[in-house]
Order: sequence, then structure tokens, then C-alpha cells
Amino acid sequence: MGGHVVVAPDKFKGSLGAAGVARAVADGLRAAVPGLDVREHPVADGGDGTVEAALSAGYTRREVRCTGPTGEPVDAALAVRDRVAVVELAEASGLRRLPGGRPAATTATSRGTGELVRAALDLGCRQVVLGIGGSACTDGGAGMVQALGGRLLDAAGAELGPGGAALADLDRLDLSGFDPRVEATEFTVASDVDNPLLGLHGAAAVYGPQKGASPADVAQLDAALTRWAAAARAATGVDAVGQPGAGAAGGVGFAALVFLRARLRSGIDYLLDLLQVRAAIDGARLVVTGEGSLDDQTLRGKAPAGVAAAARAAGVPTVAVAGRSTLAPEALEPAGIARAYLLSDLEPDPERSMREPAPLLRELAGRIAADWLGGDP
Repeated sequence: MGGHVVVAPDKFKGSLGAAGVARAVADGLRAAVPGLDVREHPVADGGDGTVEAALSAGYTRREVRCTGPTGEPVDAALAVRDRVAVVELAEASGLRRLPGGRPAATTATSRGTGELVRAALDLGCRQVVLGIGGSACTDGGAGMVQALGGRLLDAAGAELGPGGAALADLDRLDLSGFDPRVEATEFTVASDVDNPLLGLHGAAAVYGPQKGASPADVAQLDAALTRWAAAARAATGVDAVGQPGAGAAGGVGFAALVFLRARLRSGIDYLLDLLQVRAAIDGARLVVTGEGSLDDQTLRGKAPAGVAAAARAAGVPTVAVAGRSTLAPEALEPAGIARAYLLSDLEPDPERSMREPAPLLRELAGRIAADWLGGDP
């Protein structure tokens, strides 16, 4: 039987990046079936690992020194090819960038993300893909706007400090110095979050507690974001408060819609095309996807479900590798995943499998080869 095999996993969070997972699985398949044509296409859905996936697809890494979520400098990467840039919010303004992991719910800023966007413009990019998962901030994207030349002023005409809580003192927005290159650039936000900016389902209420916000902080942030939205509407004439996705990444989605005139696209769907994974699936005999944990979230549009849907549309069977699964086998089938192969079946100690996943992934790949690829590649 002819045809190639596509290995298109997401990262195993806290354990191994998507490229490392793809490499281990591919190595195991090649060892089991010598001469097998295996194509590695690590994927991401707009959160952590989006830049890494772009680099694996042939983009070039560019390092930028920028502002971390609590103001400290961080070295962040973006991925560039031709005049297209992939910018990952988590690289500059993510939870993983918090010093010591200490949350800063009311003061964390998205400024570094704006600095990455500015760097993309400096590199001559005219199409910017913004992955906005994993944010540490709830500032409505105000820091990003400041980094691009917008001025947020209080009643005395002084510039506001960083973070969502500071927006309570916002009097007006001065966009006279806003980077003019933004208007000539096409922005796409890759995100699967459909929350509005404000209210019970908004950025502060839903995601604030995950970033360390107390109930009082949530109320304070929601009120401050309300003020921010009014100032943004007064300055631009755009009202995006209730638009699905405005609440993504603590409101960075809102700022992208209003100030960058971005289009919001399903993260995994858009990235499958951008990273040319969908094209690689065409003509394959098997697709192997996966992530660290298969659970209810997997079925709600996470990367493995997106890969499996693309494979099903192409008539190609899909199996998944994962550290563990809380889903019954019959729950995977509607998502297009024929079977899951789990590290927990080989190694009952989750700490050990997280620490050394590669040998276990290679062993699982051998089982996949035996079950799905027979002896004749």
C-alpha cells in the first residue's frame, strides 16, 4: 500500500513541544517500518507553541527584546516568511512569562505583544497572524495599543500606567501617533474564544480568576474595561464590545478588532492552512495527531480535533497519541479519532512520563505501525 503518514500533534504541555512530539513519533514509525514516508507537521491552535509550529513549517525565527507582562524585559520570538509574520502573545505577554509564576491580574500588560507586532512591521511584513492564547493580562489590549503609538491619558493629560486596573482613570485616547503602517497591514487573530469583552461572560469574569483575580479584582477590571471600551469607541467610531472573541486574551481580541481591524478566525482551522498541514494530509494513508491530555476541551475545537476533521474530509484515518485521556473510546470517534494511544498505558507514573516522554512516544509509534501500517509501507 502506498501513501505517506502525516504526524501532526500539538504540544504535550509542560512536557514536550509539538516539534519534539512529532519527531519522537516519526522516529518510532520509521524504526518500525523502514522506508516509510513520514512527514512531520507539528501544529498549534493560536496559543503556546504557535511560533514553534510556524518555524517547523519553514518560517524564520526572529528574536525581539520586549516588555514582559510585569514590565521586565523578555526575549521573545516571532516567525517570518516572505512578508507574513506569526506573532504569539504568549511569547511576550503570557502566563509563562510571569516572574516566579506570580500572577498580576490587575497590573499585567499586553505591551510586549504590541512590540512584537511593531517588530513585524519593521521587518516589512504586511500580513500578521496573531495567536492570542495563554495571556497573563486583562488590559483590553491597551498595552498593545500603547506600544503601537496610542496614548492613554487621564483627566490631567498624564499617560496611564500598565494593566487593566489603570484603565479606571482613562479620560481619553490620543491616536495621533498611532503607527500608520497598521492600516496597510492585514491582521488575522487565530483564536477559538468567543467571549465578549464585558459582563458575566467577558474577559474579566471568565478568565480573570485563572490569572489570579479575586472577585473584587474581577469587578474592578470589568468596570475599567467598560471605560476603555467607551474611550476606544469615541476615538475610532468602532464598537466591538459584544463581538464574539473580543474577550479573548484579556481583551486583546477587542483591541485587535478595533485598532488593527483584524479578522477573527478559528485558531486550528486557520493554522492548518497557514502551516500547510491540510495540503500534507491529501493522499496520506494515516494521520497521527495528539496532545498532552485528551479531554472534553479536545472535542471543542482544540488542535487534535481540527487535524482529525481535516483528515476525515480527505478520507484519511486518524489516531492520536496523548499522555492520558479522560474520554471513553466512543467519545473520540465522532471527532474523527479512531483510537488513542496513551503514555499512561506504558508508564503509570505521570511524573516520569512527563519527564521522559520521547522513548514512550517512540514505543507507542511502534504499536501504531503494527496496528495500522502492516509490514508494507
